[in-house]
Amino acid sequence: MATLLYRLGRSAYRHRRAVLAAWLAVPAAVIACLVAFGGRTDDEFTIPGSESQHAMDTLKESLPSAAGTSAQIVFVAPKGHEITEPRYTSVISATMAQADKAPQVVGVTDPIETKTISSDRTTALGQVRYEVSRAGLRAGSLDAVEDATQDAKHAGLTVEVGGNAYSTETEASHARELLGLAVALVVLTITFGSLLTAGMPLLTAVLGVGVTLLGLHALTDTFAISSTALSLATMLGLAVGIDYALFILSRHRSQLAQGMSPRESAATATGTAGSAVVFAGLTVVIALVGLAVVGIPFLTVMGLAGAGAVLVAVAVALTLLPALLGFAGERLRPKPRSRAARREQASNGAGGLPFGERWGRIVTRRPLVTLAATLIVLLTLALPVRDLHLAMPVNATAPTDSTQRKAYDIVADAFGPGFNGPLLIVASPSDAAGLQQTTATLVEDLQKTQGVAAVGQPMVTRTGDAVIQLVPTTGPTDEKTTDLVQHIRDEAAQWQKEIGTDVRVTGRTAVSIDVSSRLAGSLPLFALVVVGLSLLLLMLVFRSLVVPLKASLGFLLSVTAALGAVVAVFQWGWLADAWGVSATGPVASILPTLVMAVLFGLAMDYEVFLVSRMREAYVHGADPREAILTGSRLASRVVTAAALIMFAVFAGFVPGAGSMLKSIAFALAVGVLVDAFIVRMALVPAVLALVGKAAWWLPKWLDRLLPNLDIEGERLAKPSPATSTDDSTLPEDGAAVAAAGTSEARP
Repeated sequence: MATLLYRLGRSAYRHRRAVLAAWLAVPAAVIACLVAFGGRTDDEFTIPGSESQHAMDTLKESLPSAAGTSAQIVFVAPKGHEITEPRYTSVISATMAQADKAPQVVGVTDPIETKTISSDRTTALGQVRYEVSRAGLRAGSLDAVEDATQDAKHAGLTVEVGGNAYSTETEASHARELLGLAVALVVLTITFGSLLTAGMPLLTAVLGVGVTLLGLHALTDTFAISSTALSLATMLGLAVGIDYALFILSRHRSQLAQGMSPRESAATATGTAGSAVVFAGLTVVIALVGLAVVGIPFLTVMGLAGAGAVLVAVAVALTLLPALLGFAGERLRPKPRSRAARREQASNGAGGLPFGERWGRIVTRRPLVTLAATLIVLLTLALPVRDLHLAMPVNATAPTDSTQRKAYDIVADAFGPGFNGPLLIVASPSDAAGLQQTTATLVEDLQKTQGVAAVGQPMVTRTGDAVIQLVPTTGPTDEKTTDLVQHIRDEAAQWQKEIGTDVRVTGRTAVSIDVSSRLAGSLPLFALVVVGLSLLLLMLVFRSLVVPLKASLGFLLSVTAALGAVVAVFQWGWLADAWGVSATGPVASILPTLVMAVLFGLAMDYEVFLVSRMREAYVHGADPREAILTGSRLASRVVTAAALIMFAVFAGFVPGAGSMLKSIAFALAVGVLVDAFIVRMALVPAVLALVGKAAWWLPKWLDRLLPNLDIEGERLAKPSPATSTDDSTLPEDGAAVAAAGTSEARP
């Protein structure tokens, strides 16, 4: 791998103008595809194969108005007045009639006619129905409904529009990305001591993200791509794009400081640090693509979108970055006696001890104490996981100033939380002639069921089924609502036996419950697959048993600590205001699985770039403790910079984001900090110091079976001094010319 990447980097350096032109042509081509094929994002959650989804798909054919999305219009009378006063009832009926004329509306429910009025007679609840799903609503359809409420507002009523037709996620704000990029620029400038060098990772990352987003938008007409998937791809693309370029660029600068020619240095950096970039990128891609095993389409698309962003970031780092290094040439070489030059000398053992080695000495001086302290911190952070409650997001977590959030709160207070998440009961009698009688019996039984607030009048579909709206006493994310759905499904067999009717539960709330159940059930298997993958990959890289076991356990600790922090902030409300969390409640069901997949790849990044330097020193004759200190000296600075940049990018997405994206970004930000600074830079050196030589032991029979990936570039020969400027040809054996000495970025 190292030899192949060496040749790739060298070719990109030599043909830099052609490479740059090709990368600039890619966005133009993708924009053309976007104009020709682009569509709209789709935030609808579906779960093929579930009872609720099957019933919903059936209703789309037999009763589209019941299967489509709906909006709620909530009318509140002024203080001291009742909503039933004639001047208000007339304007409410007129508003509903006007809403009935809005685009795509197939029917409305006038609360004055149906008596959908709160017990204190201050609030009325109307409904607007569509035959299409939320994703099928055209731009302006909901705006027309909101415009229809203006007369009611002028009459003195408080009117809000909400319901399932509205998304809980807010529109993406580019200010979040700019905030993360600003912090990344500061970190890179401090790391390299040069604005020119610091700007290169930002330039390549932004280009990669631009290509990814344009490509995903171009596919929205073909695939159901959610806005959250686009945001996830943006986060990952920026984070890994900057970090992968940082790893290669750090190696390049170090080699230039040692006297290597720019062309040879760019090729060697691509062959060595680039090998680790390929490994790190593939681990993220494999984990994200592995989300497809869960069997939920929107999660699969999110994983594929994120994987696409990572693949583009790897391609940019291995091709465009070496080309840019060619344009920069000698200007990236640290000037003699400059701070950057002195720092490179310190990293290679000259001068005083760099911070990385000083830190390594601290954590390995008393490894048992370090191990105990890190475990206490990690387990403390993970404690809240015991209260983790998963559910799909609802309008209760939408921004407090949004109309859907205001409508949700008013409905919950005036009518009860269950009115925000009604269920649909589909009854299919075996004898169509007895539909009325069997439906009446079913309605009577449902009304007697504990946890049911109201049961609506049955609607008959084209196929002779009956659809009954059932309102629970609890909200759509309440565990008691989940219990009610399960109870009705458990009773279905009895109804089939007694009245000959097949009973199924569906509706948006039931679909969300089934999605959460599927995700929770698949999480242990997915965790097993991810951990097993990490064991195998790290065994291939480090030729060790202890290192993979330690890395996998550290990864699990990082994930549980991140999830614990999410529970503390998003469920318990700790520091909620500081993070812009407007309402506490259940965590998005997709979060644990998604965070586990993403954090796995990022954790393996740090493991490879830090521990491989330790292994290299040990292989070259250093004793176990000295190998740990050498690795800390050479890799700590770049790992620290990479972690801070990733944290800044992820944390930049938290303010102003929708509830789902906010919690995902927060979990990733915390997970990166915990994994990089507590697990990889404290726990890992302590464990390696405790086990000594055993850390690098692998049975000979297993060593012979495992292929050698050469992630570290050990096959790169050194036929000429590092100061040689004759880099026009490759050695006859095809091996690359490696640099003399080492650098902090070499994995």
